[in-house]
Amino acid sequence: MNKTEFINKVHQAAGGNLSKKDTAAAVQAVFDSMGDALKEGGRFSYPGFGTFNVKERGARQGRNPRTGEAIEISASKSVSFKPAPGLKDNI
Repeated sequence: MNKTEFINKVHQAAGGNLSKKDTAAAVQAVFDSMGDALKEGGRFSYPGFGTFNVKERGARQGRNPRTGEAIEISASKSVSFKPAPGLKDNI
């Protein structure tokens, strides 16, 4: 499912009470709020759906697969997701 399909699905679930433009703005606001929560607290949880956490990955040695040369991979942050039991059972 892509962004347009998701917005259409939300629009239908809302009974068409909002315009598609307003639905798209609401969906974007939800994802912006989730991103802000992850930036500020490093965690976002929605009961029945799951939990998003920011994980920090330390610097490490890697290899260039083309040349085999050792390279330094810098530290980074990534987002992990753990589904709630109800969601996991439905999949």
